[in-house]
Amino acid sequence: MNPEQLSSIALVTSVVVYMLAMFAHAAEWASARGVAPAGASTRTRGELVGVGARGETVFGGVEAPAGTGAADAVADDPADEAPGSRQRVEQFGRIGVSLTVVGFLLSLVGVLARGVAAGRAPWGNMFEFTTTAMVFVVAAYLLMVWKAGIRWLGLPLTLLAAVANGLAVTVFYVAVAPLVPALHSVWFVIHIVAAAISGAAFNVGGLMSILYLVKKRAEDRGTVRGYLALLPTARRIDLLTYRFHAFAFPLWTFTVAAGAVWAEYAWGRYWGWDPKETWALVTWVIYACYLHARSTAGWRGSKAAAIAILGLASFWFNFVGINLLVSGLHSYAGV
Repeated sequence: MNPEQLSSIALVTSVVVYMLAMFAHAAEWASARGVAPAGASTRTRGELVGVGARGETVFGGVEAPAGTGAADAVADDPADEAPGSRQRVEQFGRIGVSLTVVGFLLSLVGVLARGVAAGRAPWGNMFEFTTTAMVFVVAAYLLMVWKAGIRWLGLPLTLLAAVANGLAVTVFYVAVAPLVPALHSVWFVIHIVAAAISGAAFNVGGLMSILYLVKKRAEDRGTVRGYLALLPTARRIDLLTYRFHAFAFPLWTFTVAAGAVWAEYAWGRYWGWDPKETWALVTWVIYACYLHARSTAGWRGSKAAAIAILGLASFWFNFVGINLLVSGLHSYAGV
């Protein structure tokens, strides 16, 4: 088995594992129907997801004081809660995270093996960048599960990973080939790594924005129940969303600037309004609007979240739509 075959097998298997993780998280959400909602939406208490670095118990991404146990956190729950429902939620959640770790490791092996097969960084076409981007996205999610207890993002995250890697191995796949001359530069690594890291943060933040809108709608209607009751409050989700975008935006700014420097090296001009350059700027403007809206009292909450989701759609259109629908100097998809 050569490295290219190993890469393909590992990436295809990762799709299957991510789908299994998605099903486990779907079962986690379904099992929460029997969990009493008392206190979850008003006290930001949710499922027990881990232990903080200072010994605090973490519930739904919010730390409780040291010495507070799961029994204390749910003491206010009604007596008619379905027996064992919280235990089932916990079991399915742990299975989902474990499968996500396995899927991540398989994706990482697939990307590294692709790089060995190509004899270069595996980012020369849309297939390679998609699989690499998903490694960064899932790594960011797993890091936050470990550090901040955001396991409640598992369902949409594993859905994204399964769909993205699935499209990569079926629609975007191309055989290993040498880089086109314009990509032979140190900026090839700098520009794309910055894009992958900022893209990972944008994706996590975008998924959080979607969950924020769902949770906020339920809170406004007074219908917080099931798994939504185990999520942090909408206000807490909004804060986490903002932090991810605030981290990603400077990196995306650097990505655009690094791309301009690379363009001058490759084509003799910093900016030429190539379709991908133009849409990268459009994406930058949308996220700039999000950060401005988020810092303006009248545009916080749902309106800002809608802009963040628009930004995520623009990010993916810039990457997938422009590559498939428009010809330009950045047409490296190979499909």
